[in-house]
Amino acid sequence: MSHIDYKAVAALEAVLATGGFELAAQRLFVTQSAISQRIKQLEQAAGEPLLIRSSPPAATDAGQRLLGLYQQVKLLEREWWPKEGRQVTDLSIASNHDSLAIWLLPALQPLLTRHEVALNIELADEKNTLDKLRRGEVIAAISVEPQPITGCSVDYLGQLPYRCVASPSFVARYFPYGLTSEAIRHAPGIVFDQYDEMHQAFLAHHFDIQQGDWRCHTLRSPEAFITMATLDLGYGMIPEVMIERELASGELVDLLPGHGFCRHLYWHRWSLQQGIVAEMTACLLDAARSLPQRGFDEGVY
Repeated sequence: MSHIDYKAVAALEAVLATGGFELAAQRLFVTQSAISQRIKQLEQAAGEPLLIRSSPPAATDAGQRLLGLYQQVKLLEREWWPKEGRQVTDLSIASNHDSLAIWLLPALQPLLTRHEVALNIELADEKNTLDKLRRGEVIAAISVEPQPITGCSVDYLGQLPYRCVASPSFVARYFPYGLTSEAIRHAPGIVFDQYDEMHQAFLAHHFDIQQGDWRCHTLRSPEAFITMATLDLGYGMIPEVMIERELASGELVDLLPGHGFCRHLYWHRWSLQQGIVAEMTACLLDAARSLPQRGFDEGVY
């Protein structure tokens, strides 16, 4: 592709954002045939498909990379082009669920208060968020990976220690003699989804319990973990900072004091250090000082 027709890329973005050619045409105030023609010419220039014409449409890998570049260009234009009238900046970032539940929104509050921003937070397991940045779906990501990808910079945020907890009533029912291998095989655990290996790693490390030797509830909500545990319905790994009150009151108890699981978090973003991206990075790094800094290694301890 000798040069990029950003008017055509805008058509591609509109089709994906609205879910169809007709709505994309309405958004850009052109005809549906004009949208089709622009995308066709863009694909011819690229030499490969950029759009999967499904229902709804989806971007190919090449299309995602092109859209990622387009996001960077729009951010640069916002910083360097003369501003007229109300300017709204689209910011897409990828986060793990626990960061969103605990500290991410308060961290972004100063940025969202000072600027006209349309924020989009893509949620994924902390081991998979970097894939969204790599594909150009977002401009930054919170990840457990310490190494930056090409064209990106990375900063250390901090760590999230997790405790294996349950209610006193649950303990009395399932663990009257403590957390033992036999009891674990009968007690219902709580996991987030199919990518959540934390509970399994904890059991394997301390009790040599393998996958399939224990049963679990699957809850795709950090807050629901706490609710289920306090309702005497399961036990699981919950960020310590989320359950300080419950631990202090005795509503929840640590099943294996002194042992848990630790996640180290890193902030990856395009190497675009000026403007709103740099400001967003500063907000997150400032807020990250509130995260625990206890020197745990990544993983089970």
